[in-house]
Amino acid sequence: MRDLVRETHLQPSNFILPLFVVEGEGIRKEIKSMPGNAQLSIDELVKEAQEAKSLGVGGVILFGIPKHKDEDATGAYDDEGIVQQAVAALKSEVPGLLVVTDVCNCEYTSHGHCGKIIDDDVDNDITLNWLAQGAVSHARAGADIVAPSDMMDGRVGAIRAALDDAGFSHIPIMSYAAKYASSFYGPFRDAAESAPQFGDRRSYQMDPANAREAVKEMALDLEEGADMLMVKPAMPYLDIIKAAHENFDVPIAAYQVSGEFSMIQAAASNGWIDLERAMMESLTCIKRAGASIILTYFAKDASRLL
Repeated sequence: MRDLVRETHLQPSNFILPLFVVEGEGIRKEIKSMPGNAQLSIDELVKEAQEAKSLGVGGVILFGIPKHKDEDATGAYDDEGIVQQAVAALKSEVPGLLVVTDVCNCEYTSHGHCGKIIDDDVDNDITLNWLAQGAVSHARAGADIVAPSDMMDGRVGAIRAALDDAGFSHIPIMSYAAKYASSFYGPFRDAAESAPQFGDRRSYQMDPANAREAVKEMALDLEEGADMLMVKPAMPYLDIIKAAHENFDVPIAAYQVSGEFSMIQAAASNGWIDLERAMMESLTCIKRAGASIILTYFAKDASRLL
């Protein structure tokens, strides 16, 4: 009877599984702060993606960790970069899998910031060229969706123009439109080796106190050509997810970030909460708020239960 009258239904196709890919072979380096997750070489990434697809997971999103980093994030837009190689491998070895790529620079810069540093701050406009080149290189490798996460002003327009000019007008943009300067990213920065070497990212990520600004940011991204909007993090910003769902007639995504995942895991490991119930409750409330796409490290475990 509860199933019959339930208003919100989860299914594996709602989920996108984030994966971290590194150079090398036979590498599966566990991430201590994110139980069950690991940095994966491409051969191991293929295995992980095959399992996700077999469970009906909606897709994967890739984050690259290169061996070499520099001030100009050259690995982010190199056609032979780690993500570009990973995309090509997944499209070859796991046909039918939806592959999304994170378009950003923080994993590729020696300083850990998302763009070109000038006078100890990120230069917005120079960074747009890096992002546009990165998105095109991902599309060239076979990515199905590109997802810019940098929060530079104007980056959706720059990416849309570059994709169109390169013959990829069919590639959609899932914009991290409301990405907050959150304390919940800590475990991810361990996983992606992307912590800033100085300062923080509050000059280009959003103030957690602001809601109306998020709606404005989302509207601007849609004007520039975004096809889907993302809110990040998810559970602390359910009101923003709801505002996105109510104001914009496009698919809404939400990223249940590493800190959300790790808190649930830590509390469960101490016996303070039931892991499966907390996992499913958290995902259900994100969908109930209005997200039809959920990026979550629980994608495989939740799909097994479903």
